[in-house]
Amino acid sequence: MSWLLFLDESGHDHLTTPYEVRGGVALHVTELWHFVQSVQRLELAVFGTALSQFRAELKGSKLLDKDRFKWAAQGRQMSDEERRKHCRGFLTKGLEKKPPSRAEFTAYGQACLEMATGMFELLVNHKARLFASAIPCNVVKPETFEAEEFLRKDLVFLLERYFSLLEQEKEYGLLVMDEVEKTADRRFVRQLEAYFRKSQTGRYRSTWIVPTPFFVSSDMAYPVQVADLAIYCVNWGFRVPTRGMNAVVRREIADRFGRWLARLQFQGQAYKGGSVHDLYGIVFVPDPYSARQDNE
Repeated sequence: MSWLLFLDESGHDHLTTPYEVRGGVALHVTELWHFVQSVQRLELAVFGTALSQFRAELKGSKLLDKDRFKWAAQGRQMSDEERRKHCRGFLTKGLEKKPPSRAEFTAYGQACLEMATGMFELLVNHKARLFASAIPCNVVKPETFEAEEFLRKDLVFLLERYFSLLEQEKEYGLLVMDEVEKTADRRFVRQLEAYFRKSQTGRYRSTWIVPTPFFVSSDMAYPVQVADLAIYCVNWGFRVPTRGMNAVVRREIADRFGRWLARLQFQGQAYKGGSVHDLYGIVFVPDPYSARQDNE
């Protein structure tokens, strides 16, 4: 049996988010199809339709945009049937380039928040594990051969935590990634293969992690869309000051989803320096290009 780690990224445009986050959710292969079906049923129950029919995705930046919270709060809580009817109107008018009504804005805002909450509930119900590595958005990549060809430290830490799960479960793990841009994807694959082939630690971790990632289009892969939501919430709503992660937070996301993130993140142990250390699925790395520090 095996696990699949669905990966995406958040904040890599360095525009508004406090961190650059790479990560996602791991699902056991026995849970995967049931999870996908559950997300599809939830989407129909919440919106009354599949968003893909209206050229939309279940992305964190869309579901949890600040406007969605404003729209959801501008009217009374709608019944399921009423919300679905107005959501279909909202989406149809979007394609027709027509302005939605106030009720349609309200319904869509409420649906987005309900969908996001429901997706976290499904992750827990299907025994998913959350992994994410965050770095400050103002980190500048040095112009060195190492920075261009070697896997960044925050990504090494991400793989370390995924490996810990697989070693604990004695099962293999696959990496499934959202395809971004061919040149960037090829560079990442090159760095990943070099890590697994040329470093002693990488070769050891390849005993459980399959070194070759698979790339998919997020609009056709529900688990990648769910991963996008999870790491968007990490970016804006998960903070551990004692681990250095204390940037500005969006309170509405932290209050609504922070406990879900804490519950879903992987927790294990690692052996370093002859002693046992706690290992958490969400890791903050102040400088991904400096030498590794054991206490990170």
